[in-house]
Amino acid sequence: MLKRLKTTSPAVTVLIMLLLTALLGCQPAEHSLPPDLINLPETFSQSGDQPLEDRWWLLFGDPELNSLIDEALGNNFSIRSTWDRLRQAEQSAIKAGVNLWPGITYDADARRGVRDTQAGRTYSTNYSAGLIASYELDLWGRVRSVQQAAALDAEAARENVAAAAITLSAAVARTWYQLAEARLQQEVISKQIGTNEKVLEIITLQFRQSNVGASDVLRQRQLVESSRAQLIQTTETVGLLQNQLSILLGRTPDAYWSDTSLTLAYVGTLPDTATPAKLISRRPDILRAYRAIEAADNRVAAAVADQYPRISIVATADTSAIRTSDLFKDWSANLVGNLAGPLFDAGLRKAEVERTRAVLSELINTYAQAVLQAIREVEDAIHQEAYQRQYIASLGRQLALAGQVYERTRHRYLGGQLDYLRVLESLNSQQSLERSELAARRVLVERRIDLCRSLAGGWEMERPEMAELQ
Repeated sequence: MLKRLKTTSPAVTVLIMLLLTALLGCQPAEHSLPPDLINLPETFSQSGDQPLEDRWWLLFGDPELNSLIDEALGNNFSIRSTWDRLRQAEQSAIKAGVNLWPGITYDADARRGVRDTQAGRTYSTNYSAGLIASYELDLWGRVRSVQQAAALDAEAARENVAAAAITLSAAVARTWYQLAEARLQQEVISKQIGTNEKVLEIITLQFRQSNVGASDVLRQRQLVESSRAQLIQTTETVGLLQNQLSILLGRTPDAYWSDTSLTLAYVGTLPDTATPAKLISRRPDILRAYRAIEAADNRVAAAVADQYPRISIVATADTSAIRTSDLFKDWSANLVGNLAGPLFDAGLRKAEVERTRAVLSELINTYAQAVLQAIREVEDAIHQEAYQRQYIASLGRQLALAGQVYERTRHRYLGGQLDYLRVLESLNSQQSLERSELAARRVLVERRIDLCRSLAGGWEMERPEMAELQ
């Protein structure tokens, strides 16, 4: 129902007051967030004393890694895209909040007319201008709920940037230390090739002296060639990891670190894991899920409010004249009160309310699952690191024993007491353990990276510039 009223009529004030009195009684109740679905444990299974910084990678004390992560956070194209999605969400929130304020528009036109009659040709000129102000009375909070939902979407997008930064920094750290291990493996295998070639020289000399058979020489040659094949595969891995690290940093693939001396980080005692309650209050992915719940709750409120009438006020001011100098000498103003509401919609708005409630329920369950997953990630990392340390200690003991076995079998072989196959087995076992021990130390570093990533919160980052077409 639309009714135009003159500003001088008292009916405007009376109508608005009657509508406010009549309709406020059916204002929908506010929605509140559901209670917690999970009983959180008070502590994690293990914890240390060293506080974990927001920039968690500083824990490793590796200046080169610090530089690489800083570069990746500024130049990686995937995270720059995440920043762009945040900008989009922020502008959508601004657009959603526009309806909280009155809208004012203007229009103006100039007309020139000509008319031919029997009496002759006549010309006419007319200028007009007008202002239109409109405002919806947000009686049920629909407009504000829509705006708050959009603002919470922007907050979720902000947490998404922080989550992406944590994921990216962990990926850089893992790739960096995988590259370090691969380069160290190259050194280890090269030394093993040198050892195997020296043994081959000894075996070949004994063969020439008819002290050993040709099969011993062939077995040793096979071991040398096997070591060379491992070096080829490891060199391939180095190249692939350098390419992967380059892409993470936003560079084109190249061997940027061919002359860099790489080492595996020292993994000290556990950092302070704090409490599960503190974890879910700082992890960006958990906060993002919580913001999504709040946004969905506001959309439920907006859907409920959409079932009730809307009241808007439109004020207009118009003026016209045949000369621009007379344009504002004669003008008129009007005030329009607009009341509109659903009379019959075949259950459309009710269905929308139920749909938004189902979305809210889904997000609550998603949030609860994310909390459980976060706690599991911390406990898994603690558990895996503890057993990885035990595994490395076992490999160290095995390696020491393998060295003793090789030395004894070698001396007994040279003394003619054993065949060469026993020597070959002991040498191969020792060299395999050397490579396994190095790989295990890299896995321990990754376990600590996993723990830090699962505990990390956000930190202040510089927002990159938007990309533009030149």
